[in-house]
Amino acid sequence: MKKVVLGFSGGLDTSYCVKYLTEEKGYEVHSIIVDTGGFTKDELKQIEKKAYALGVKSHETADAVKDYYDKVIKYLIFGNVLKNNTYPLSVSAERMSQALAIAAYAKGLHADAVAHGSTGAGNDQVRFDMIFHIMIPGVEIITPIRDMRLSREDEIAYLKSKGVEMDFAKAQYSVNKGIWGTSVGGKETLTSEKFLPESAFPSQVSKTKPEDITLHFDKGELKGINDKKFAHPTDAVRELQKIAAPFGIGRDIHVGDTIIGIKGRVGFEAAAPLIIIKAHHALEKHVLTKWQLMWKDQLSAFYGNWLHEGQILDPVMRDIEAFLSHSQETVTGDVFITLHPYRFQVNGIHSVHDLMNSKFGKYGEMNTGWTGEDVRGFSKIFGNQTMIWHRVNDK
Repeated sequence: MKKVVLGFSGGLDTSYCVKYLTEEKGYEVHSIIVDTGGFTKDELKQIEKKAYALGVKSHETADAVKDYYDKVIKYLIFGNVLKNNTYPLSVSAERMSQALAIAAYAKGLHADAVAHGSTGAGNDQVRFDMIFHIMIPGVEIITPIRDMRLSREDEIAYLKSKGVEMDFAKAQYSVNKGIWGTSVGGKETLTSEKFLPESAFPSQVSKTKPEDITLHFDKGELKGINDKKFAHPTDAVRELQKIAAPFGIGRDIHVGDTIIGIKGRVGFEAAAPLIIIKAHHALEKHVLTKWQLMWKDQLSAFYGNWLHEGQILDPVMRDIEAFLSHSQETVTGDVFITLHPYRFQVNGIHSVHDLMNSKFGKYGEMNTGWTGEDVRGFSKIFGNQTMIWHRVNDK
C-alpha cells in the first residue's frame, strides 16, 4: 500500500480525507496534527483517538508552539503586523509552521504522497502546496476537497453514509484555533453584509467591569503581565488571552485579497495578539526615531503580506527579520492598558528609553534645546528647495 501523510485536525475536512483516502483510494494513511497552541492535552488525545477510529495507520502529535513563536510570531510583533490594518494573520502565519512540520514528517516516513484538506477557493491550498513543492519535491500532493469541489454538506453526507459520528451541527462553522488567534468561517462570512453570531465565537463574554493591566516588554518581546514574569513569551501570550478573552476583545471580520485573486472574508477572535501589537506599537512610538518607525512600516507591510501568501522560505524574509530584530534594542518598558467589554485602550507607557523627554522641550509649550532664532533659520533652509521650485516655475 502507498503511504500518505495527512495533516489532520479532527475537523470535518480532514475527517473526510481519512475515510476517502483509506476506503476509496486504498492508501495507508499516517496522520499528523501540528499543535500551534490551539489545543489542550485532552483535546490532542481525543483527536488522536478519533484519527485511529477513522482508520489511520499511525498518528503523530507535533508540538510546534515555541518554534512557531520563535520563527514567526516574534517578527509579527516586532513589525506590528496587521493585514489590512485589521487581521493579525492568525491562520496564515501558523500554516507555515504546520506545512513545514508536515513536510519534515513525510520526508522522514519516506511517504509516497502528502495530503491536506484545503478547498479550492482559499489561501491554504497555495501555502501548503508551495511549502511541499519546495521541501519535498516529487512527493505527490493529494487534496480531495479541492479536487472534487466538495461542499460541507457533501462531506457531511459522505461521513454519515460511512457511519461516522461527530457534531455535525458544530461542523457548520470552520474554527481554527492557535496561540495567535482563532479564525471562524461560516455561512455569514460567505456574504458581504452579515456578522458572525455570538455563539460562533469560542470565547463568550463573562467580564464587564473595566480592568487595568500592565504589559512589560523586553527588547520587543512580552515578558511580563502586571507583577508576573514568564520564562517564554508564549506563556505570556496565553496568560493575556486568558485575561482578555472574557471581555470579548479582538473580534472582527477580515476582508482581504486572497492569493488566488478573489476577495474573501474570515471572522476571527484574537484578544491577546491585538492587545500585544497595539501596546508594542505604542511603546515603539516613544522609543524609536521617526525614520526607524517609517522604514519599519514599509518593511513590515511587505513582510506580513509575503508571509500571508506563503513565502516564508524566501531569503528576503531573513533579511527583513534581521532588520526588525535590530530595531528592538531599545523597545523595553511598561505599557498601561484598560480592558473593557469588546474593546481596550492604551493609556501610556514608561521606559528608560522614552524619547519624549522634558529635558529637550515640551511639545506645544516650551523649548530648552534651541532658540527662536534657530527655528527661524531652520524653517527657511528646510523649505529652501521648494521655494526655489516655486520661484522658477510659478507664473
